[in-house]
Amino acid sequence: MTSLLLSLTAGGTASVSPTEAARRADGKSLVAYFSRSGNTRVIAGQISRTLPANLFEIEPERPYPDDYFEMVEQARQERNNGYEPPLKTTVVGVASYQTLFLGFPIWGETAPPVIRSFLTALDLSGKTLIPFITHGGYGLGNSLAVVRQHAPRARIVDGFSMQAPQERQTVTRVMEWLGSLKSVD
Repeated sequence: MTSLLLSLTAGGTASVSPTEAARRADGKSLVAYFSRSGNTRVIAGQISRTLPANLFEIEPERPYPDDYFEMVEQARQERNNGYEPPLKTTVVGVASYQTLFLGFPIWGETAPPVIRSFLTALDLSGKTLIPFITHGGYGLGNSLAVVRQHAPRARIVDGFSMQAPQERQTVTRVMEWLGSLKSVD
């Protein structure tokens, strides 16, 4: 497990550790996350229990396909078209939170379309936004630029990133293994 502190500059952002930002928060903290395979969900739960902070799962109104490759294609089309899918629910009482931890996996070298929807739906003016991101080995891509673009009035501070097991690799290896079985009676 590797961590990467993201030093963010320009656009009025500050470089403050997530723990320090959470301690300095004047209001409650919220951990909002989107997770397909569960990796980001595990990190969100750990943050929520440790701080403590309220937990909110970001979900699209219409769930992404269960089939990994169908999901990848749908996400690619949404990204290319700038589509922001409607959300199943939104955060109630966002004004009461001073600090928002935002977790998501990297999809196609960027933040998933549902994250753009989530950020667009909220007024995060003056809030501290701390990203935590999982990826399959290709890094963060332009995900932080997407967060900054969709939460321009938030104070974005150092975040956390880690490479998590890659779903595509798992699916491919299982399919190869199943294909290697000649015939099972």
